[in-house]
Amino acid sequence: MRSQKIFLFLYFVVVCSSASQAQVYKFLTTGFSVMERNERGDWGKWSDLKEASIVITLDTNKNRIVVYSQEIQLYNIVKYQPEEENETDIINSFSCSDDDGHPFTISIITRKNQGNRKQLYVNQKDFIVVYNIVNHVDKNHQ
Repeated sequence: MRSQKIFLFLYFVVVCSSASQAQVYKFLTTGFSVMERNERGDWGKWSDLKEASIVITLDTNKNRIVVYSQEIQLYNIVKYQPEEENETDIINSFSCSDDDGHPFTISIITRKNQGNRKQLYVNQKDFIVVYNIVNHVDKNHQ
């Protein structure tokens, strides 16, 4: 009986600790820019930064990133890459796939030399979108 209680206790500790690590992070964009490949495969220039207020969620419970733009963009996280850090940046990258199964990378970069400004990069095969982001506080869940 005692061993069953210990087993149940350890089971709940493991379940609760793993559940507490899965989270939903919310961000709000302040602007975005796009860069595309031309027909020769060369990268063009970044578009002018456009102001935008779009909610983005990183949901580690469901292993996905959702961009709630006019057309909702749902990206499945296939693998969480190790965090990288250098003198200027902290980089958190995610190997992802879109609804069609095409692989690509999404990175959240914190610019240490720019007041810890955050940017989210969606690195697709033929285009890259960068969003300037801030942490989003949901007024209904404070």
